[in-house]
Amino acid sequence: MIPPGYFPVEPWAVREPKLDLNLLGQTESIFALSNGHIGWRANLDEGEPHDMSGSYLNAVYEEVPLPYAETAYGYPEAGQTMINVTNGKIIRLLVNDEPFDIRYGALLHHERVLDLKTGMLQRTVEWESPAHRRVRVRSIRMVSLVHRALAAVLYEVEPIDGDADLVVQSELVANEPVSGRINDDPRSATSIESPLESELSDTSDRGAVLIHSTKRSKLRVAAAMEHVVRGPRSLETRCECFADNARFTVAGTVEPGKRLTIVKFVAYGWSSLRSVPALRAQVDGALASAREHGWDGLAEAQRKYLADFWSRSDVELKGDDEVQQAIHFAMFHVLQSAARAEQRAIPAKGLTGTGYDGHAFWDTETFVLPVLTYTAPDAAADALRWRHMIVPKAQERARQLNLRGTAFPWRTITGQECSAYWPAGTAAFHINADIADATIRQMWATQDDEFAHEVGVELLVETARLWMSLGCLDPDGRFHIDGVTGPDEYSALADNNVYTNLMAQRNLRGAADAAERYGERAGHLGVTGEEVGRWRAAADGIVVPYDEKLRVHPQSDNFTRHATWDFAGTPPETYPLLLHYPYFQLYRKQVVKQSDLVLALHLRGDAFTPEEKLRDFDYYEGLTVRDSSLSACTQAVMAAEVNHLDLAYDYLGEAALMDLGDLEHNTRDGVHIASLAGAWLAIVAGLGGMRDQRDVLCFAPHLAGPLRRLRFAMIWRGRRLRVEVGAETATYELLDGEAMDLYHEGQRVTVKPGQPVIMPVREVPDLPRPHQPPGRAPRRRH
Repeated sequence: MIPPGYFPVEPWAVREPKLDLNLLGQTESIFALSNGHIGWRANLDEGEPHDMSGSYLNAVYEEVPLPYAETAYGYPEAGQTMINVTNGKIIRLLVNDEPFDIRYGALLHHERVLDLKTGMLQRTVEWESPAHRRVRVRSIRMVSLVHRALAAVLYEVEPIDGDADLVVQSELVANEPVSGRINDDPRSATSIESPLESELSDTSDRGAVLIHSTKRSKLRVAAAMEHVVRGPRSLETRCECFADNARFTVAGTVEPGKRLTIVKFVAYGWSSLRSVPALRAQVDGALASAREHGWDGLAEAQRKYLADFWSRSDVELKGDDEVQQAIHFAMFHVLQSAARAEQRAIPAKGLTGTGYDGHAFWDTETFVLPVLTYTAPDAAADALRWRHMIVPKAQERARQLNLRGTAFPWRTITGQECSAYWPAGTAAFHINADIADATIRQMWATQDDEFAHEVGVELLVETARLWMSLGCLDPDGRFHIDGVTGPDEYSALADNNVYTNLMAQRNLRGAADAAERYGERAGHLGVTGEEVGRWRAAADGIVVPYDEKLRVHPQSDNFTRHATWDFAGTPPETYPLLLHYPYFQLYRKQVVKQSDLVLALHLRGDAFTPEEKLRDFDYYEGLTVRDSSLSACTQAVMAAEVNHLDLAYDYLGEAALMDLGDLEHNTRDGVHIASLAGAWLAIVAGLGGMRDQRDVLCFAPHLAGPLRRLRFAMIWRGRRLRVEVGAETATYELLDGEAMDLYHEGQRVTVKPGQPVIMPVREVPDLPRPHQPPGRAPRRRH
């Protein structure tokens, strides 16, 4: 766990004033840079020491076996795991023949700063060698958000106390040894030694290129580097190349107060189809672009990109500087995970680490895409285009399961199901409705007919067909979906999971609406009026279980009849429960890993009354242990809606600080992209009360905890809206675009450019705070 105060509180930066090697794994993830295509963990420039060296390309993976004690029909045959590709970060330094290594000599100063406005990681070091020669080292690292294939490092060395013979070695390294740490956590990744085979290595005057292919998945990866050097005239340079390593060396004598400066450009490309010459040409072309723009041009483009992003997505808080810093950090990482993914998956850890083997889950559609739809809609559209690309694989999987439509994979990199544990994987069919939900939202919020024709309609139609073959319409017109697993992974193979049923209902109605609006496209997919009618009948008859005695909705049929987990007898050190208790025991008890029914209250709030929401929320607070990072943000949203504002703020803090505090004790495997996105949801959908379930956006805003003011911006149908909330009033301001209607506390108002609308904030009743399982309450924020 990262101790409080380790990172000084600043609104637009995460600063590490000193280096703690015990926290190296966590900071490698926290300071990681990515653009959705390239991912660089924040390993030290010299490469050692490190917790887990990491350089990633989105969707570059290796196949791994999925062993089964007993095999059966329909089990996935192979797994996929993200691999460490060629490392272009490494820049080694020798000072008078002494290698710069922080474990030797004296580390006089070490600071790293992640600047959330420039998108760069800066490091400054003062080091005294074992021979007592002092140098100052400064590096700035970026992964370009503008140029998809490019990353760059600016590296400067300055002698402090006398002339120094400096040697700088800039490298490309493939097949680095994996981390030696033993980790039994199933959320960690499968380790693969030496996954790459060399196909080409070559040098130029100031650079080199390495091309490799993966041994089983047969993907070809190219990495190239080029350098610009400034310093004394007498510098000597040399470039050499081997199968798995290329090195550009600069050597010279530098006086005190003078600097040796190297700018390193790194280009990446990969393909499953393109030849070695084609990939070499691709990375050579990217380096040509880097030379043209230079370091200053790349840096300025990065600043402009982020300035535009923050202008349409910034969240400002007055009264809690720690959460303010955390929400900026969260949004930065959400953007990094998707900005240039361009029809590739958004992994659960982004490209910051190998947790969960680099797989994408339902997290993307349910937590990340709602944020991107309202802040970076093009990135959200591209993520759904990736889902559309893998429709044929999802159709094949459905046929294998004797179903129609699409059975999207529970966890995957390229579209094949990679979950070997089918009760929590294959049976979690709700992912299909989650994809449909994100599609409906994207179409509604952008009004993009081209996206609807190319992607949206087919995703909705094929997922709707799945529910019609998975569920059953009984003689009474009630539509059941039995034997499925909902979001709560401490329950499995249940009948009529409320979340699954209500999201399937939204899916069916959304497909029917899309088929009628885009009739020609639906016709190409074989949709008939009769099929649309069946979808609507199933949606109207969806079963939503209700416990009349307790007056709450059971998570699924008979859930509230199960014995309650012995929370009082559960030692604190046995959380998370999945690491200490068999699933057999978890499945037969009332214990909730992550919000399930409560998530339904949020995403399908139109299906519940306000009184039902309050009773349901309070009931499930007593059962939810939050062994998943996905839970706190949803509990924050619903706590705010049912007027537990202080509790909502506590959960907001947990979601926002998930990684800066290493609250789940696994940030070393990569940051939690969905929880970071959930921090935005906790603010905008929670305290802001934003809902998108009517014809226009709805808000019911309130302050909570120590907040004196809240302001956030978002995009809706090409308009940029800003909402500001004070203790007594809420102000809606249209920053650009045509006039728009919205609801404030159920009252419809029109907002016009240059004419802010000010509305009163209602008073909130004082309610008793619900209880959580012993030891599982969120940390109080004030």
